[in-house]
Amino acid sequence: MTSKIPQPPSLPIVGNLFEIDPVNGTQSVGRLADKYGEIFKLKVLGNETYIVSSAALVEELCDETRFEKKVDEGLAEMRHAVGDGLFTAHNHEPNWGAAHRTLTPAFGPLAIKDMYEEMLDISTQLVAKWARIGPDQEIDVTGDMTRLTLDSIALCAMGMRFNSFYREDLHEFVGAMVDVLTEGGRRATRTRIESILNPGPEKKFFKDIDLMKRVAQECIDRRKGQPRKKDLLDRMLYGKDPSTGLPLNEETVMNNMITLLVAGHETTSGMLSFTIYYLLKNPEALQKAQQEVDNVIGSGPVEFKHMSKLPYIEAVFRESLRLAPTAVGFTVGPKSTKEPAVLGGKYVLPGDAKITALLTKSGRDPAVFGEDANEFRPERMLDDNFKRYPLGAWKPFGNGKRGCIGRPFAWQEALLAMALILQNFNLRMADPSYELKITESLTIKPGGLYIKARLRENFDPITIVKKLHGTSAVASKADERSDNSAPKVDGGQLTILYGSSSGTCENLAQSLASAAEARGFVPTVSSLDGAVDNLPKDHPVVFVSCTYEGEPPENAKIFMQWLKTVESAKLAGVKFAVFGCGHRDWVSTYQKVPRAIAQILESKGASVLVERGETDVSQGTIFDDFDAWSDTLWKVLSPDVAQNGSQSTFEIELSTTSRASHLHYRLQNAKVLENKRITHPVAPEKRHMTLQLPTDMRYEAGDYLAVLPLNHEQVISRALRRFSLPWDTSMTITSGSHATIPTKQELPVSVVLAGYVELSVPATRKNKEILTQHAKEPLADDSGSVLDILERYPDIQIPFSTFLSMHPSLRLRQYSISSSPLAEPSQATITFSVIESEKHKGTATSYLKSLEPGSTLQVAVKKSSPAFHLPLDDSLPIIMGAAGTGLAPFRGFLQERAIKTEATGKKLGEALLFVGCRRTDHDVLFAQELADWEAKGVVKVFYAFSQATEESEGCKYVQDRLWKERAEVARIFQNDGARAYICGSAQVGRAIGDVAVRIMKEESEQPGEELLTEEQAREKWENWRGERYAVDVFD
Repeated sequence: MTSKIPQPPSLPIVGNLFEIDPVNGTQSVGRLADKYGEIFKLKVLGNETYIVSSAALVEELCDETRFEKKVDEGLAEMRHAVGDGLFTAHNHEPNWGAAHRTLTPAFGPLAIKDMYEEMLDISTQLVAKWARIGPDQEIDVTGDMTRLTLDSIALCAMGMRFNSFYREDLHEFVGAMVDVLTEGGRRATRTRIESILNPGPEKKFFKDIDLMKRVAQECIDRRKGQPRKKDLLDRMLYGKDPSTGLPLNEETVMNNMITLLVAGHETTSGMLSFTIYYLLKNPEALQKAQQEVDNVIGSGPVEFKHMSKLPYIEAVFRESLRLAPTAVGFTVGPKSTKEPAVLGGKYVLPGDAKITALLTKSGRDPAVFGEDANEFRPERMLDDNFKRYPLGAWKPFGNGKRGCIGRPFAWQEALLAMALILQNFNLRMADPSYELKITESLTIKPGGLYIKARLRENFDPITIVKKLHGTSAVASKADERSDNSAPKVDGGQLTILYGSSSGTCENLAQSLASAAEARGFVPTVSSLDGAVDNLPKDHPVVFVSCTYEGEPPENAKIFMQWLKTVESAKLAGVKFAVFGCGHRDWVSTYQKVPRAIAQILESKGASVLVERGETDVSQGTIFDDFDAWSDTLWKVLSPDVAQNGSQSTFEIELSTTSRASHLHYRLQNAKVLENKRITHPVAPEKRHMTLQLPTDMRYEAGDYLAVLPLNHEQVISRALRRFSLPWDTSMTITSGSHATIPTKQELPVSVVLAGYVELSVPATRKNKEILTQHAKEPLADDSGSVLDILERYPDIQIPFSTFLSMHPSLRLRQYSISSSPLAEPSQATITFSVIESEKHKGTATSYLKSLEPGSTLQVAVKKSSPAFHLPLDDSLPIIMGAAGTGLAPFRGFLQERAIKTEATGKKLGEALLFVGCRRTDHDVLFAQELADWEAKGVVKVFYAFSQATEESEGCKYVQDRLWKERAEVARIFQNDGARAYICGSAQVGRAIGDVAVRIMKEESEQPGEELLTEEQAREKWENWRGERYAVDVFD
C-alpha cells in the first residue's frame, strides 16, 4: 500500500519558495522535516525536490544500483566557478571520470602518510599562534580553523603557501570563496526578476569567481616553471588517465584545482569548529579526549604513528559530524528514469525525481540513535558501537563513487590538529553562555564561536615552539643515567630494562645500576618500551619486570608486542638475564611476563646469562631475593671483582655549614583541601583526603594517585642521633653514585633521609651480613630495619655512606582515587588506612595523616588496568565487592553514576555493592552517601559485619554476603555486558573469586545449562578476567 508524500502548501509560480529562509536554508528545511516527517516534497520556482530525513530511507538512496548522483540547484550555480569538477559534474560527463581516475590514487594511504610532515608544519603554526597570544585573548575558532585547513590543502596538494597565520586578514581567496558559496546557494532560490532588479550580487558573484580563477592560474603558472614535485597538482598537470592514456585538459586542471582548494578545506574547518564547540559544552567528553592524548602521546612530539591510536577522538569527530554534518546533504535520482521509484516500500516517486538526503536530520534519527539522539555522546561512535549502525545513519562524506575522495586527507589533518590542541591547551568558552549558532553557505559552520586557550601547566610559548620543532626534550632519570658525561670504566656497557607498575621493578633496576657502577660498568637504565627495536648485542642486557592483571605493565606493552613479532635475526646474539616480580595468589598469571621475555628471547636465538630469577611479593622478601639473584649475575658478568659487602658504593663529605635542596621528581604538587578521620576513635584509623590537583592533571574514576611520601620525623631524628649528626648537616657524594641521590651536589642530610631512601623497610640478608661484620658479637636479634638493629647494638660502627647504601630508594605509593572527576575535575580524593603502631609506622600513611589543609604533596595520576574502569555504556549493570578501604574506587564509580543520573534524569544499569566492615557504628565508610545513592536507585548495598553478624543477616565477611545474595548476583551477571570489580587485600580477592566460582558452578546445575565441574568453573572465571571482571588487590 502506497503512502502519499506530503508537501507544504504552495503558491503559483514560486511554489514553496517562501518556506525557505534564504540565509538559513538548511535550518528551515530541517524544521519542515520535523513537521512533515521522513519524506516530503518541495517545489521552488518550478523545480521539484524530495527531502528524505530518516536513516532508513537515506540508506535506500545509497544503493547505487538504484540511485545515482544528481546536481541540485545549488551545485549547478557552482558550475559557474568550477565547471565539471569532481563535485559539480554530472555522471555522464567524461571529464569527471578522467579526473576521478587520475586523482583518486593521490589520496591513498601511502600518499596521505607522505603529506603528514607538511600537515604538521601548518598545525604547529596554529599552536604557536595560540601559545603566543596569551590565555585571555579571544580566538575566532572558525577563522583559525579556516586558516589551518586552507593552508594545509594548499601546501600538501599544490606546494603553495598562503601563510594565513602570518597575516591579520584571511587570504583574499577565502573571502571570495565564502561569498561565492553563499551567493550560489541564494541564486538557487532567487527569481530572474529579483536578479534584474538587484544586479549587484550577481556582478560580485562573477567577480569573485574571476579572483578564484586568477589565484589558481597563478599557482599553475608558478608550478610549471619549477621542478616536478610528487603532489596533487603535479598529478593534475602531468598525470594521465589510466583508462584513456590522455592527460587532463587545462580547463579540467583549473576546475579541479579550485574544487580541491574549496572542498579540501571548507568542510574540514567546519568539522573542527563544531567539534571544539561540542567538547567545550560536554566537559566529560573533553576530559576523555584530552586524557587519551596524554595517554597515547604524552608531552612529546605528535607523530604519524599516533594517528591510528586515538579511537576516542575519532569517535568525537564522528559524533560531531553526526550532529552537524558540514556538507548537509547530497542529491540523487533514480538510475532508471523510465519507471517510478519506490522508497520504504510505500513512497512512490517519479523516475526523474531529485531526492535530497538531509543529513542534519538522518544523523539524529531516534529510531537509530535512541531518545538521546540530539545529545553529544562520543561513546556511541566508538568502533564497536559505530559498526552496529546502519550505513545510512552516518554519511557526512557522501556516498559511493561520488563520495568525497579527500576523506583520508581530512581525517588525518583533523586528528593531527586536535591532538596538538588538546596536548598543549586547556580550552574554555570566551562567553560561557554561548549557544550554537549556525552560519550557512553551501556548507555549515558555527557562527560567533570564540574561545580562550591557556597553555597547560609547565608549558610556556618558548618551550612550546622549541618542542614543536624538536629542539627541546625532557630527560628522565634513565636519560640522566646514560648521559655521555659518565666516566669510561673497565666493566663495559650494561643495559638494564624494567617493566614497572608501582615502581618496585624500576627501583630494583636503579639499584642494580648503582651496583654495576661500583663494579666498573657504565649502566643505561630504561623502560622496556624504550628498547623497542633497540636491543644491544655488544653488551649484556638485564630485564626486570612484573605482570599486571595478566598483561605487561604500561611501560612494557609496546615492547612485548614487538618482541612477539620481531624477526629472530634481530635477537640472535643478545645476551640477557631476567628477574621477575609477581604474586603467587594469582596462579594463572604469576611471572607471566618475565617468563615470556625469557622464553621468547631464547627461542629467537638470544643467549641466557643466568637462570631467570623471581620473587613472590606476598612473602615480603623482594630485596633479599633480588640480592641473591644479583650475586649470581655478578659472578658471571664480573667474576674477578671481589664481593666486599662492607664497602659502600660511594663516598661522601659531610658539612654542617650549608643546607640546599635539589630534589627532582617527575611529579607535580597537589594541595590538601581536607584531611579527616572517617572511622570511630576506637576503630582502626581510616582517613579521607581531598586534594586540589594541578590544572593539567586528569584522571578517571578507578585510577590511582601515586604519592611520594617523606619518612617520619621521628625516624629521621633517630638516624641523625645514631650517627651523631647535627640537624643542619649537609652531605655531598664525591665519588661513586647512588641510584637517586645527586652526585657532587651538596644536600642537607635531613632532606636525604626524609625524601631519598626507605628507612623503615626490614633489613635484607645482605644488610645483616654487613652489620654482623662490624659487630663485636653475633646479632641475637636482627629483626626490623637497619636503623632498628643499629640502635639495638650501639657498638656497631659503620660509615654513614654505608648506612645510606643499605637502603633502597624511596618509592611511590599508589592509592585508589575515591572520587569522580565529574564531581570536580580539578579535585581528587583518596581514602586510606593509617598504619601506626608502637613498633612500626607506615611511611606513607603516617606522612599523609600529618598533612593539614594547605599542605602540598607530590603526586601523579597512574592509570589503572583498562578493565578497572566503568563500562562506556552506562546501561550495563555492575557488581562491586570490597572490604575496608577497598571501597575507595567504588565510591568514585558510584559518585560518577549518581552525577550522571541526576544530570540526565535517566536510570543507568543496575549496580550492586558488597562491602565488608567490622561494625555499623565503627567503620562503615561513606555510610550517608551510600544510603542516599541507594534511595535514589543508583546502587543496592549489601554489608557484611565481621564483629556484628546479626546486623548483616549472619554474614561475617564480604564473600559470605556475596554467597547469600547469589541469586541476585547470578541474575545480574546473566547480562553479557555486566561487569564485576573486586578491590581489597589479596585475601579478599581470593575469597570473592572462590565464591564467584561456586556461584557459576551452582548456576550450571540449573536445567538447560551446561554442567561445569569446579575446575571448569574456575577456568571460565579466570578467562573472564580483564574482560568481564577486574581485580585491584593490595597488601
